[in-house]
Amino acid sequence: MCGIVAYVGNRQATPLLLEGLKRLEYRGYDSAGLAVMTPDGLKIARSVGRVSVLETMVENMDAADGTLGLAHTRWATHGAPTEYNAHPHTGMTRSGHRVAVVHNGTIENYATLKKYLTEKGQVFDSETDTEVLAKLICELYQGDLEKAVQAALREVNGTYGIAAICENEPHTLVCARKGAPLIIGVADKSYVVASDAAAIISHTSQVISLDDHQVAKLCAGPEDRLGDGGPWSVQFKTTTIDNIPVTQEVTRLDFELEQIELSGFKHFMHKEIFEQPDALRNCLRGRLDHRDCRVVLGGLSRYSRELVRAKRFILTAQGTAYHAGLIGEYLLEDLAKIPARCEYASEFRYRNPIIEPDTVAIAISQSGETADPLAALREARDRGALAIGAVNAVGSTIARETDAGVYLHVGPEIGVASTKAFLGQVTVLTLITLYIGKRRFLSDEVVRTYLRELERLPNYAERVLEQFDSIGKATERCVDRDNWLFLGRGYNYPTALEGALKLKEISYIHAEGMPAAEMKHGPIALIDKGMPVVFVAPQGSQYDKVMINIEEIRARGGRVLAVATEGDQAISNYADEVFYIPSVPEPLQPILSVIPLQILAYHAALLRGHDVDKPRNLAKSVTVE
Repeated sequence: MCGIVAYVGNRQATPLLLEGLKRLEYRGYDSAGLAVMTPDGLKIARSVGRVSVLETMVENMDAADGTLGLAHTRWATHGAPTEYNAHPHTGMTRSGHRVAVVHNGTIENYATLKKYLTEKGQVFDSETDTEVLAKLICELYQGDLEKAVQAALREVNGTYGIAAICENEPHTLVCARKGAPLIIGVADKSYVVASDAAAIISHTSQVISLDDHQVAKLCAGPEDRLGDGGPWSVQFKTTTIDNIPVTQEVTRLDFELEQIELSGFKHFMHKEIFEQPDALRNCLRGRLDHRDCRVVLGGLSRYSRELVRAKRFILTAQGTAYHAGLIGEYLLEDLAKIPARCEYASEFRYRNPIIEPDTVAIAISQSGETADPLAALREARDRGALAIGAVNAVGSTIARETDAGVYLHVGPEIGVASTKAFLGQVTVLTLITLYIGKRRFLSDEVVRTYLRELERLPNYAERVLEQFDSIGKATERCVDRDNWLFLGRGYNYPTALEGALKLKEISYIHAEGMPAAEMKHGPIALIDKGMPVVFVAPQGSQYDKVMINIEEIRARGGRVLAVATEGDQAISNYADEVFYIPSVPEPLQPILSVIPLQILAYHAALLRGHDVDKPRNLAKSVTVE
């Protein structure tokens, strides 16, 4: 959730660190800080608010000669968002040298460690668990920062992605991870460490991904370490926290810098909504084999027999990915005829789930680092399930820990409120369903129909986007209302949930999504004159029943906004606003019907004067519980 950037090399660290923090702003945060090693020791600046506030502070900081440093954006967990709680946190070694630490994650036994360190004479200045880690490293420091970090982490329970520097070792950066993402960019005569590839891509595309319980020691400086301008050298070493050497592979990032720039759009969410047709094309590319009438998923080929023989599927996710998983549940049972259940990963991991033989668990996550789906996947795998991942970030933890998986390939998503990743998740789950269904019950004719319709979806999405401005005008007519309902049936019930979530996330309007039939069992009491009720109502098996629900809302004075199928003129007699999508088979409707709801939420947020890309209290990747 928080952001880490660290650097050691032959360039000034401060500008690079600030640039990296700006590229991580989309992840969500409430304070920021940095520490730079200078000839006079550590120089530290911390602030509450945006990185721009920190940047102003740093302008007067004498750190021009520092080539080693670390920086952080914090999303408060332990302690309020204040300057003294902001990272980096520091401690003093027994030899009188300061250590600075930045940390993502949570230290579960910090209270016990804090008591121990207090008894040792350590004095604490913040309410954070990270300061405990910084002072523990100092307490264990005996002239070698790497060994002190290893020793400290052996005492820690919880999750962490950390970077640490010490005044006594002015050319050394030590970093480690467990449960919180951390990657190392290998550049010319330098290393860039970050919790997200967005902070690295402008410097290098060559990266190393640390695994859990691994520590990296990165050194860069004059060969004689005297700072006399001699030949520059770099050194890299990875071990476990038990000091066992490990070898890590250098891989290449799968996106370019231009993909995380605004490129003329007002906001990243605006850009990503309009990127969805191309995102769908990329997600489908090379996966539709019309000649042999099949779906090609190379990531699953090794386990095709196990997938066909599976007796049950469990899909685990959180937030938007959970709504995609609900659609996946419908798809697997409807088309592949396999019992399936989508569960909140946070609930699955803390009960005693029954994992029967021949169970497949699918973890769904944009980042591939979300804490709860990762933990749920591990739980299911440990109990014998085949572990499958549906993630967007290549090389992410979920991707590395699954038995097999399918990448979304929709490109980086910067906006906190997910748009194109949701479409990618639903599309991938559709492909997985057809991949299995063809091997079980689906005829060539049925599969051929779906392949043809899937290939048309990108063009259909472009047609939906043509309504961007008209949806904005419709939103303006009801954005003043503080309570909304989103209703749908069948495949469009999860779409209604996703529409409500989008509106809540960025406009801060209270919205509730539910099955349309459930509305009569209590929530109908909320309907008053002018209350906006959004119906996801494309033509399908339950269309007539949805129309009855619409009439029930109209009879009580509610304002009806409907997502309908092109050519359905009758619905305009019952709805105050209608947004149209092309006609597609019912299982594919959510991929198109969600787009008007994304656009509606975007306009609502702007009309209410909110920051679309950085909604309050939210983070892009939730890597803590």
